[in-house]
Amino acid sequence: MLHLFAAVAAAVVLAGVMATGVVATGQAPTAAADPAAAPPFIDHTEWTHWNGLSSLHVYPTAAGRRAAAEFNEDAQGQEAWTEVLRLSPDADTPGMRAQFLCHWAFAEKVQPGKTSWNLEPWRPVVSDQTMVDTRCNPGGAEEPS
Repeated sequence: MLHLFAAVAAAVVLAGVMATGVVATGQAPTAAADPAAAPPFIDHTEWTHWNGLSSLHVYPTAAGRRAAAEFNEDAQGQEAWTEVLRLSPDADTPGMRAQFLCHWAFAEKVQPGKTSWNLEPWRPVVSDQTMVDTRCNPGGAEEPS
């Protein structure tokens, strides 16, 4: 799944370059300018109900937001999911990991600073492409913020 996200992320960067005319130099930013994000990535989680359905609100830390905003986040995304499961073991249901990794890959790029990333166990398990096409919310509307 994350390979698809990497391809989409590259397209997002390319679109940004085309729209702004800014071309990357190929040089990585220095560590002093943007220190690497380190765990913990998740501050806390909270189960809520929306329209009678369960929703797990995942609240990332500042480090989690920084890490999620990067394009090479595979290992950090897996670590963050492990943190979610430590905080809410009952989140380990079909489709929840895919929703989380979709939010991890895109939330801070598409809607930076969103209060929580919301995962719902009632959403269907879908293909990677459908997950991306539905903005990480397959099977129904996104819960209002």
